[in-house]
Amino acid sequence: MVKESHRDKTEKVKTGENNKNLSLKDRLFTIVFENDTHAGRSFDIALLWLILLSILVVCLESLPNLNQDYRTILSGTEWVITLLFTIEYIIRIWVVRNKLRYLKSFFGVIDLLAILPTYLSIFIAGSQFALIFRVFRLLRIFRILKLGRYVGESYSLINALKASRYKIIVFLQAVLVVVVIVGTMMYLIEGETSGFDSIPASIYWAIVTLTTVGFGDITPVTPLGRIVASMLMLLGYGIIAVPTGIVSAELAKNRNIKASTRTCPNCRLVIQDEGDNYCKNCGLQLEKKENNKV
Repeated sequence: MVKESHRDKTEKVKTGENNKNLSLKDRLFTIVFENDTHAGRSFDIALLWLILLSILVVCLESLPNLNQDYRTILSGTEWVITLLFTIEYIIRIWVVRNKLRYLKSFFGVIDLLAILPTYLSIFIAGSQFALIFRVFRLLRIFRILKLGRYVGESYSLINALKASRYKIIVFLQAVLVVVVIVGTMMYLIEGETSGFDSIPASIYWAIVTLTTVGFGDITPVTPLGRIVASMLMLLGYGIIAVPTGIVSAELAKNRNIKASTRTCPNCRLVIQDEGDNYCKNCGLQLEKKENNKV
């Protein structure tokens, strides 16, 4: 008799087939990690509201003139939320098949950071404000709202950035050379009387000017200094378009690559390419996704 896979059990929960024969672990797995069932979707939505409430509590606790009674209420609320997150984290570790991969995954680390600062605040004052990291858990909203096409586009952008990283590094090195040279020139031209009292301060001015930010805390006053500054400003407008063009070219090359939001049932890795038959992380054979033709 062939042993029923974890994915098959999950599909039965979704379809309502033999729900009574499934173990508590399988039921919890479907609720916690899947959102195709009413219970799973409700769990994820409740979790997002809890995260938002926690972020609001952390922000309110940072108010300097907050009444002590309100601060006590907020602190108690934060501990209740942390206990709920702790229970959820333990359940996730219990139900997932490959526990180590989950613990080392992006969401596994974020789930840990969501509860760790509150416990550290017992020993280290002020560490509870690191709970703002819980905002990263809101990334789960992409799964809940079925924004698959946006997830796919994000993978295309990530791949384009990876493919163009060496060109961008060379570009940044060229920019660094320009700001060092121009900053040194302005230090020699303007001097301390105009605010260019050191080469690092002059390089800071060159970076601010090249990026067209222009804080105005340091400005050239000599005619030659203004000429150099004008040339650097015009160069800044041209430089802005360079990294955009590099990334756009890579996006054009990869526009035909299709992305997928399938998830490996073993290690929970998101399968990026629809054509993948095996998980790149654990090697599990994946079910083929059939294309619906009208």
